[in-house]
Amino acid sequence: MATFQYEAMDSRGQEVRAEVEAVNQEEAITKIRALGHFPTQVRPKGKKGPAPAAEPKKKARSFAIGRVNAKQLTQFTRQMSTLQDAGLPILRSLRILEGQTKPGVLKNSLMDVIEDVEAGSTLSEAMEKHPKAFDRLYVHTVRAGEAGGVLDQILRKLAEFMEKAQALKRRIVGAMVYPVMVVGVAVLILVLIMWFIVPRFQEIFMRFEIKGGLPAPTQILINVSNTVRDFWYLIPLVPIGLFVALRMLKASNFGRYGIDWIKMKLPIVGSVVNRQAISRFARTLGTLISAGVPILEALNITRETVGNEVVSRALLQVHDSIREGESIAGPLRTSGIVDPIVVNMVDVGEETGELDKMLIKVADTYDEEVDHLVGSLMNAMEPVMIIFLGGTIGFIVVSLFLPLVVLIKEVGGRH
Repeated sequence: MATFQYEAMDSRGQEVRAEVEAVNQEEAITKIRALGHFPTQVRPKGKKGPAPAAEPKKKARSFAIGRVNAKQLTQFTRQMSTLQDAGLPILRSLRILEGQTKPGVLKNSLMDVIEDVEAGSTLSEAMEKHPKAFDRLYVHTVRAGEAGGVLDQILRKLAEFMEKAQALKRRIVGAMVYPVMVVGVAVLILVLIMWFIVPRFQEIFMRFEIKGGLPAPTQILINVSNTVRDFWYLIPLVPIGLFVALRMLKASNFGRYGIDWIKMKLPIVGSVVNRQAISRFARTLGTLISAGVPILEALNITRETVGNEVVSRALLQVHDSIREGESIAGPLRTSGIVDPIVVNMVDVGEETGELDKMLIKVADTYDEEVDHLVGSLMNAMEPVMIIFLGGTIGFIVVSLFLPLVVLIKEVGGRH
């Protein structure tokens, strides 16, 4: 068995020079990689001149478009945190998770991340090259964990942050399923009534001469039915057109600001939107501060990821004020985007040096309020939908039977 001298990079990107015994160069490379090192030079001991290590074959990437699913990324973060907490090297952890990940954007990104880390990049630097998988919030949080040597703890906090966000989103989406289904079925039934039922009654009414013409409600119903039949192609085009128009508005800062401002001013719905935005702001900023990210950088990242242009602009003013030497509580109070209780909790957090914990408490409180408001909104929508559907069906029934009543009276008067 021969002795081979090698140069390699370890999982942290540090250069390693050592020796290993093996039958041949291929076995030596295998043993070096088993140690968690990426060999750059491997040569038999005593021979001059470096013998380049065999280049590993790149794994084939599957075709994938779009962004990484939030649920899949959350699961990866939680598992990565567990592996790091168990003491596994970063490269081995990444290989384990890449091996069990289904083909897609995340798997392709992890393959590239593994190669970059093997070549000497840090984990955050490798992840930063894949914004569709790892956004700025994710990358900066990981970078702070690397700098502080607490990557496992930071990944755990990041996983908890993502799980909280997913849980809130699931509650809101789950609460919206019932009313959306009811409204969808109601619209379908109304279209069928306008398309098939009303024209049959119209044919009956045309056979008789009603003095004074058809009653006003009946004429309105027939006009609506004729409009639906003549312009049926507008039924799918209207929601599509609204969707496209909203997308075009959101493409500009002014449009995004206008849409978010309107949503925050709507009754009941505005309270949900407002509290959800503040919860996301508080949880994101608290997570970044607890990870050791500088406050100004944390505010910039939070502003870009909060998902609400009104709150984002307010945070820009807070950022500028802090840069001039002010505290966070003062500019927040001036912005008017949060309740006084939130400002007071932030103020206390700054005084006690536990701002991150206070922000997480604010986020937890607002999440509970959002959950309660969504439940109240759904409870209020049920009677409103029943009244609307009942009134609509009642109007249709009355409109169709009014001419029949008039005809019966006319026939009775003749006898």
